[in-house]
Amino acid sequence: MRTLLLDQGDWDLVLDAQGNIAVADEPYAIAQDVASAVRVFLGEVWFDTAQGVPYFTEVLGAPLNLSVLKSRIETTALTVPQVARARCLVATIEGRTLRGQIQVIDIDGNENNVSF
Repeated sequence: MRTLLLDQGDWDLVLDAQGNIAVADEPYAIAQDVASAVRVFLGEVWFDTAQGVPYFTEVLGAPLNLSVLKSRIETTALTVPQVARARCLVATIEGRTLRGQIQVIDIDGNENNVSF
């Protein structure tokens, strides 16, 4: 599996050394696709409104239910092709900022961590 390589700071396309749009290969491609998937609000993808995390209905504007949020993030990570297991770990909560990582294991047994 390949995916378009995104700049980690701007989350935008980057160019390779020849000036072409850069691509990422496995296992990084899987980890990047998980990171992209959990950034999507449910209903935001116009061609498939079933994709995404229900941030508006279950997270924002309500008291934080950490177990529900972790479950939704893990469920969304599992929608990425070739992801076999996903586990959301929360490191800190400061105000409305949540930091942690998603541990992803692909179908080949490769493990990657996706920070958020």
